[in-house]
Amino acid sequence: MDEKTLKKIIRETLGFEDEKLLEEALVIEPKTFELPTELLTTKNKSAHKELYENYVKTFNKVSAKLDTVDKDEANLNHSEYRALKIDETYNSNAAYLHELFFNNISDVRSNIAPNSLSYLRLERDWGTFDDWQTDFIASGLSARNGWVICGYHLLLQRYINVVVDLHSVNVPIAFYPIIVVDCWEHSYYKDYLKDRKSYIYAMMKELNWDVIEKRVNVAEKLQKAMR
Repeated sequence: MDEKTLKKIIRETLGFEDEKLLEEALVIEPKTFELPTELLTTKNKSAHKELYENYVKTFNKVSAKLDTVDKDEANLNHSEYRALKIDETYNSNAAYLHELFFNNISDVRSNIAPNSLSYLRLERDWGTFDDWQTDFIASGLSARNGWVICGYHLLLQRYINVVVDLHSVNVPIAFYPIIVVDCWEHSYYKDYLKDRKSYIYAMMKELNWDVIEKRVNVAEKLQKAMR
């Protein structure tokens, strides 16, 4: 489905008759994901994909409403514009984080080569690859219904692990995500109950290092551009 069709559906859903009202609206197009892993049940994967699609739909609606909201009424205490802007970030982060997560898990033949750029960079910034894993797991256990993300910090000029609560709390600036694991309870409770550690181990066991390697290569280019 292209962006024009998506905007038409959103406009009709919200009752906007004037096509110009959505000229500047941002639109996320939902993606499909194959998750062959057996470390998550079919019901879990299906429900999680549906949740992701709802975040995409919500973001598109919020973005459309921002095109028509009265900006003259915006203020820091209470305004429709402020509420929509906060929802915009929350839902866009939710959509993109899920996409990053689905893309970098579920590799049943997961393998990382010691001479790969991913391995070398994680080893460089943590001392050993095992130390990175230990820190990543600790970060995942620390998220309060949120995410653990390993990414490249453009200002610190190194890879760091980040604890993100919800979808938009504690997100650092100038940060490019490399490895993303969903730590919301909905992502694991059906299969692992409250044992988040076993769930994180399972996701790390099947990380897609080919996808991660491509992200690291992008980070390397971003690093050079910042010099």
